[in-house]
Amino acid sequence: MSETIAPEPLIRLTPSAEAELRAWLARPEYAGKHLRVYVEEGGCSGMQYALTFDEQRDGDLVSEQAGLRVLVDGFSAQFLRGSTVDYSHALTGGGFRLHIPAARESCGCGKSFHV
Repeated sequence: MSETIAPEPLIRLTPSAEAELRAWLARPEYAGKHLRVYVEEGGCSGMQYALTFDEQRDGDLVSEQAGLRVLVDGFSAQFLRGSTVDYSHALTGGGFRLHIPAARESCGCGKSFHV
């Protein structure tokens, strides 16, 4: 399998995101999977990001942090470089969130952005 591990993490994880990822990845149904972050066209600002648990694919760029791998495809990498994944337990707006420094504007939901 062809992979590129970035010398500088392409995407960073906050301590709360690390802890939550470890909890999810400890479940049997996620065995052998990693966090995948990707971008696709859509949303009210033109682009939107998504996070999922997935197996590594040929050509993925891989960020490793504290023993956790974050997978990003080549198309998404151009938008996500330098981003941070965070996690909040808040009742409103909680869950995984991605902070994208390349985003010039975003919508109210926080998942759609424009570069």
